[in-house]
Amino acid sequence: MNKKNSSLGKTPGLDFLTVIILIGASVISLFPVLWGLSTALKTDDAVTMFPPEIIPSNITLDNFVSVFTKSDFMIYMRNSILVTLIGVVVATVVAAHAAYALTFFKIRFRKGISFFILMTSMVPPVALLVPLYMLSVKLNLYNTRILLILVYTAWRTPVLTWIMQGFFEKLPMEIVEAGIIDGCSKTKAFYKLILPISQPGIVSAALLSAVYVWNDYLVSSSFITTNEKKMISVGLYQYITQYGIKWGLLMAAVMVSIIPIIILFVCLQRKFVDGMAAGAVKG
Repeated sequence: MNKKNSSLGKTPGLDFLTVIILIGASVISLFPVLWGLSTALKTDDAVTMFPPEIIPSNITLDNFVSVFTKSDFMIYMRNSILVTLIGVVVATVVAAHAAYALTFFKIRFRKGISFFILMTSMVPPVALLVPLYMLSVKLNLYNTRILLILVYTAWRTPVLTWIMQGFFEKLPMEIVEAGIIDGCSKTKAFYKLILPISQPGIVSAALLSAVYVWNDYLVSSSFITTNEKKMISVGLYQYITQYGIKWGLLMAAVMVSIIPIIILFVCLQRKFVDGMAAGAVKG
């Protein structure tokens, strides 16, 4: 085993090939973003120019200025941040407690319950739109941000529970047992012992859910009709009109809309990477 480990990183040809593949994959992944940024920095005439300019010869910020000053873009951003933050936080808190109970408590039919929780997330969202619409109208929640928060919380909780249960199952049971011997209840052991060492897994699951909620179009477009309550995923469509697509404005809005998610990943990248690595290791 030691010989195998010591041989890693000592094959220059393989390392060079790995670097080339990673660079190529990064370029392919980043190209749409860079092309969108290039379009956002172009004038209307330059956008329709053929052959297109990869790097604009005449860079302008007019599209960004128009997005911020001549549209409701900031209202959409505020709504998305509010709904995403509250929905993901509530879903993460509920899922963490549920996953802990399913992992460390002796519950009858635990595997069946876990499977049932996972099965609820397999239902196509479009199949639930009509009953959710009827229920929201009867409860006077239609066209409110509260409805979006409730729906996203309910939809993300099963997936988060399943993911966190996988992280918790990799933790040694001796941690909880040691805490109980020292006088902790199982509930106190969760807050004092399990949560601190499970932060990477919890952060990873929460970030993935935040990306889902932020990018979702189906729910936010189905249950919100008022312009002041729309989320960014729906608000971007104001630049797609019957007279054509305003590419410069659309790309400028898209570039700004991805900034919050990028900031989240940059600030929490270490815990995210640690969480993904921990989730990839068995035993």
